[in-house]
Amino acid sequence: MIITVKLIKGLLIAPPRDQRGQSISLFVLMIMGALLITTGLVIDGGQKVAATSRAESAAAGAGRAAGNAAATQQLGGADSAGAAVLAAKTYLAGQPGVAGTVDISNGVVLVATIVNEPTVLLSVIGIGSVSGRGSARINIVATGDSR
Repeated sequence: MIITVKLIKGLLIAPPRDQRGQSISLFVLMIMGALLITTGLVIDGGQKVAATSRAESAAAGAGRAAGNAAATQQLGGADSAGAAVLAAKTYLAGQPGVAGTVDISNGVVLVATIVNEPTVLLSVIGIGSVSGRGSARINIVATGDSR
């Protein structure tokens, strides 16, 4: 193929280019970008669900430990509130990657947990981790009492 260039009044004019391939390339780039973002949201959305599941599971476990300790102490005639809080804190301390708080108010033990999970693909755009939260409420009621 021979390309001819015309010289008209001192201006160099090139023949028009065929731009059909450029529009398809742009379309493919846009589709690939959208697929990459969607994949990142799906994979890292799963990380968020996993973090929330771990946080809820840890809060529920700490709640069960608090309830069991409170019941055991009540049967023995001792202070159940202190034992419940200690049991919940001990349970949370044994859970790797789980941070949490344990409070007691009016016979109700409140457990709140948070878990951070690293992202896989969204770290490319600056989102390094996702977090999940969990909570549990445990009523400590003396034997024979009701709420």
